[in-house]
Amino acid sequence: MKKNLPSIEVNSPVIIWYAVISFVVLLFGYATRGLSTLQLFTCYRTAWTDPLMYVRLFTHVLGHSDISHYLNNFFLIMLIGPVLEEKYGSRDLLIMMMITALVTGLVNVLLTTNGLLGASGIAFMLMILCSCTSVKSGKLPLTMIIVVILYIGQEIISGLTVADNVSQLTHIIGGICGIVFGLENNKK
Repeated sequence: MKKNLPSIEVNSPVIIWYAVISFVVLLFGYATRGLSTLQLFTCYRTAWTDPLMYVRLFTHVLGHSDISHYLNNFFLIMLIGPVLEEKYGSRDLLIMMMITALVTGLVNVLLTTNGLLGASGIAFMLMILCSCTSVKSGKLPLTMIIVVILYIGQEIISGLTVADNVSQLTHIIGGICGIVFGLENNKK
């Protein structure tokens, strides 16, 4: 008796391609000893006349400093992203990710002098968006409120007490984007 093996399905094209492209960008960064990452995939304040600044407002979410940084972001993204892509659709999820990239990039350029790279703003947007999936008209799930309070509280405390290269501001802005997208999409 012959058993059929299950076939592999591409269940989440946006999330899969995001992970693949970011990994290629990481390898490119290694090959150029970080030069490509700095020039193309790190968002930082430059002259508004610099055309690359506008590109980096979006591409910073593709760059990562090393494999550990990449894996920390994409374990979470690959875990919850497919569920959200199935719920909201590939096109809408891609739009939410692009808006989050733009907003986190703009906030970074306008409020800090630090370089910004990595997918953590997207990861936190997805995390909060996931907690918003059970929002019903006029009712907020207690679990969403708890996640938002704990998450934002942790990021504020870390931002005030920990000196590291992590952009807690980006995490907070990504989370706020997730709240806005979640509440707006659940009105429909």
